[in-house]
Amino acid sequence: MSNSTKYIFVTGGVTSSLGKGIISASLAKLLQARGYTVTIQKLDPYINIDPGTLNPYEHGECYVTNDGAETDLDLGHYERFLNVNTSQANNVTTGKIYQSVIDKERRGEFLGKTVQVIPHITDEIKERIQLLGKSGDFEIIITEIGGTVGDIESLPYIESVRQMMWEFPDDCLVIHLTLVPFLAAAGELKTKPTQHSVKSLLEVGVQPDILVCRTEHHLDSTIRKKIAQFCNVKPTAVIESIDAASIYEVPLLMQQEELDKVVLQKLDLPAIGDTELAEWKGFLEKLKNPKHIVKIGLVGKYIELKDSYKSIVESFIHAGAYNDCLVELEWIHSDGVTLANVEEKLAGLDGVLVAPGFGSRGIKGKINTIQYVRENNIPFLGICLGMQCAVVEFARNVIGWKDAHTTEIEKDCSHPVINIMADQLNVEDYGGTMRLGAYKCQLKADSKIGEAYNQEIISERHRHRYEFNNEYLAEFEKHGMMATGKNPETGLVEVVELPNHPWFVGTQFHPEYKSTVERPHPLFLAFVKAAIDNKRD
Repeated sequence: MSNSTKYIFVTGGVTSSLGKGIISASLAKLLQARGYTVTIQKLDPYINIDPGTLNPYEHGECYVTNDGAETDLDLGHYERFLNVNTSQANNVTTGKIYQSVIDKERRGEFLGKTVQVIPHITDEIKERIQLLGKSGDFEIIITEIGGTVGDIESLPYIESVRQMMWEFPDDCLVIHLTLVPFLAAAGELKTKPTQHSVKSLLEVGVQPDILVCRTEHHLDSTIRKKIAQFCNVKPTAVIESIDAASIYEVPLLMQQEELDKVVLQKLDLPAIGDTELAEWKGFLEKLKNPKHIVKIGLVGKYIELKDSYKSIVESFIHAGAYNDCLVELEWIHSDGVTLANVEEKLAGLDGVLVAPGFGSRGIKGKINTIQYVRENNIPFLGICLGMQCAVVEFARNVIGWKDAHTTEIEKDCSHPVINIMADQLNVEDYGGTMRLGAYKCQLKADSKIGEAYNQEIISERHRHRYEFNNEYLAEFEKHGMMATGKNPETGLVEVVELPNHPWFVGTQFHPEYKSTVERPHPLFLAFVKAAIDNKRD
């Protein structure tokens, strides 16, 4: 039985955080360079419907797609590498699978049958896996399976892979990412963890076709042959994935290992096309040889887990390279910023970004930070809650409304300059009910943001419940804070600026979600350039 679409499954063993997402994105980049249409999807074993209600400490950043899906942060890597938008179909969770099956059972779609993991859950998983393939838009679908082989939560997904390999033997391939640790005491690499990991896969009926081995030291031919012999793969299918200084070096490392060639050979596809990756190499060259260095403070409440701000970090890398600049991020916990120590906390910074977030913790520190950068002409970018804090700070310290606040924190304040959106007033469920996804914004031409985008109508992604209260707009603009971006249909204020400041911009939307290697985000480009131009000696 054959399928018009080829499916590549990426599983992980031994330990989590080996980099399945980066390997998947790197392989996809190489296949894309050869002219194939490729997308990547992530299957997450947790029972949450999506990561939208998860604390960033639990799961890192919640990444939002154009169509409003709250997804795993790996989808950000997929977009940054491929320069192709993902969607609702690119992230599937166990919660979504079970919810769909239970809804079908309630509607009587199973004709009185007993609903079981096999075949009902696995059929639902296979249907989700093939959804992107059936769209006709892609020749190759790479499916990353979250977690580690052997986890109870992952078993239905691995079983679904086994069934698809049986149903479409010529169109499916399994890449297993594993660890080859170096034991300093013995002075050698050890292959046993990889052998046991593959054995776990074999026990559930899946033979991997390719092994990608994360390692701190190079694998010699002896090690490769040993792994191949014990794991039933060819030596050419044992791929070294050595630690890299930057995730953006991984596609080139995988190219050296000929991962894409091995994949195409096993899928019986021609190894055609240009694999020079000239633009990618040019980006890396700039990344490694900056002409400038700037220090930018990232002020947030989740900085203990830097993956909470993954897209922001990567956006600075893209914008920095484009500006021939190394952006050194200084992580500042908003909880610890007071009026007494703010000067010390922000000393030596060439720019400050106040990050998004939810809840009251750390709000005072963000407001104190914004007051200092406003009064001391330090380039500033505020995103989502960062923008809202800029509005609150201006209302208190420039307009003079000392009790001004957001109703997210103070419901009964007398100057609710940030208020809940009208369509959010009666929302009771918190999952997937915020303003999510891409919306249009109309920019003023004679503004910092207008100069950055160099266009009048833009589209950016959102994730919020609260908005600028338009009842106060006239008073804000009278005192010097201008609304330079608005939703053309609703009048919602999307962007605020201070024209008499070197560079002070706050956005309700999340520009970081759309920055890629090939298309650095214009707002981050402008912010980094402002930091260079206003660099403090």
